[in-house]
Amino acid sequence: MDIEQNLRSIQQRIEAACVRAGRTPSEVALLAVTKGHPPETVRAAAELGLTLFGENKIQEAKAKIPLCSSRLHWHMIGHLQSNKCRDAVHFFEMIQSIDSLSLAEEVNRRADQGGKTIPVLLEVNAVGEASKFGYPPEAILREISALNALRRIEVQGLMTVPPWTPEPEKVRPIFRMMRGLKERCEEALGAPLPHLSMGMSGDFEVAIEEGSTIVRIGTALLGARTKKPPGGQ
Repeated sequence: MDIEQNLRSIQQRIEAACVRAGRTPSEVALLAVTKGHPPETVRAAAELGLTLFGENKIQEAKAKIPLCSSRLHWHMIGHLQSNKCRDAVHFFEMIQSIDSLSLAEEVNRRADQGGKTIPVLLEVNAVGEASKFGYPPEAILREISALNALRRIEVQGLMTVPPWTPEPEKVRPIFRMMRGLKERCEEALGAPLPHLSMGMSGDFEVAIEEGSTIVRIGTALLGARTKKPPGGQ
């Protein structure tokens, strides 16, 4: 697997999508999804200049992150259970998967205990898939003020995982809806939200065209998962 070649291709595709959308590539962060990949793969990607990485499981992150450079930045991008919030606050610089007020309150409590303030994104289950976590879109608007009032978390935007499809254009309406939902949240708060985390290996170009600021790419960058994560998850 030639990560350098993959990275070059992805960067070119990001730049082309930005041109089509009238944006600049600096507006879009590339997050490397390292689920199932060993620290050696992380190091290889970091040597190519990547600094932003994402993990889906706390157990895997606890085993992997300490073996990687302290200069890297890690985001929690998978479902977070309340009993794992202490570790999440310790290991990650951002949690992208806040899906309830109660979870946000627990993160806030753990961050307060650690004397930290942690940026978060609110995860949206855009089409109500039973197999996925996340807020129904309208529920976010009902709770955004309460979420924003929590002292030790900083709401910076929204995240979503759309239904998988081999045709990226089919998820364009979801990405467009997410952009509109972010704007509605901004109106409710009276303040800008800088981030929309949306777009993965199969659909990141469409996501960028619709306003994504963070694309989460695993397979297209690092290849197929090389091993099962610790604990068989």
